[in-house]
Amino acid sequence: MEKWNNYDREKERFVEPVFDELQYCGRIDDRNAQAPLFTMPGSFVRMKFTGSSYVKAVVVNKTYYNESWVGVLLDQDQAKKKIDKEGQPVVLTLAENLEKGEEHMVTFFKRMDHSHEYAFLGFLLEYGARVLKAADLPRKKMEFYGDGVTAGEVSEATGYCGKPDPEHKGELSNAYFSYAWATARMLHARVHLVAQSGIALKDGTGYFMEGKRGMESCYTKVGFYGDNSESAKWDFHRYMPHVVVVAIGQNDAWPEDIMKEDDKGDKAGAWRERYKEWILSLRRLYPKAWIILTTTIQEHHSGWDRSIGKVCAELNDGRIVHFLYGENGRGTPGCVRVQEAMNMALELNGFINGLGDVWAD
Repeated sequence: MEKWNNYDREKERFVEPVFDELQYCGRIDDRNAQAPLFTMPGSFVRMKFTGSSYVKAVVVNKTYYNESWVGVLLDQDQAKKKIDKEGQPVVLTLAENLEKGEEHMVTFFKRMDHSHEYAFLGFLLEYGARVLKAADLPRKKMEFYGDGVTAGEVSEATGYCGKPDPEHKGELSNAYFSYAWATARMLHARVHLVAQSGIALKDGTGYFMEGKRGMESCYTKVGFYGDNSESAKWDFHRYMPHVVVVAIGQNDAWPEDIMKEDDKGDKAGAWRERYKEWILSLRRLYPKAWIILTTTIQEHHSGWDRSIGKVCAELNDGRIVHFLYGENGRGTPGCVRVQEAMNMALELNGFINGLGDVWAD
């Protein structure tokens, strides 16, 4: 993709993606530095600026399903913007009517899972605006592997706590209100969310892509669809988390709930072996990290959690631990709403704090 230049140079300032003072966080495909590709929920680019009454972003979107909504944090205010066009640059007004004499911080983030992806081509400000150096991102680092609950799927359906999901087209999904990002904020840590609605552990199970792809074949990638799912592998040396939370195991009951049928049978044992091998692969990638094995409060059979607990015991690794929420597996038949996610974050925050000094490098 060529560098974008369709703006009025006498009236506007274009801040390219490679500008030194921009901050990025998340698993982002930046093989093309002039058009980094945002795929994972919660990933963001941040800019501090002054001297402009507005800030805009230029993106090129690709939708796989649902509508495409992106998130904006402007100072303390949050908003969402819809991307209506596909395959061509779109200029999104993120905020306007700002005080030009004041400093502002904009965080442009991915609200949704890989139901869509977009290339970020840069920010637009008024001519004469200054881009300032922002405070460094937190030293503490976390990473979450999970499904739609971890991604914040349908989290803004606040009237549906403890209920099935309402009909929606993605406008109610917001990674900012996932328990995962909320936990990281409570702990003053940066975070990477490797999460996708409907995903299970193994290929051929779960709801993502009708069960075609599972986390064990996706977790090394920067995305789950298209070129990202085949060739764009993530360089794990770029980001070494202190704490890794693994919340996989509740979509694995489709098309067959093997733990409900017989959690001591051969099929259940085979799943545990696959799960164990995946956790060991994470341990090899992150030899010093604390790895927390869990699921969520979304309804699922307790046999899945017993199996995860059994694997944890078999691993016999002092830094691999098992965690259950107070309402684990019985909190809601639908996705987790904002209120429920905040309660989960409080519980997980307390558990992590109780582990001791998990943040040593």
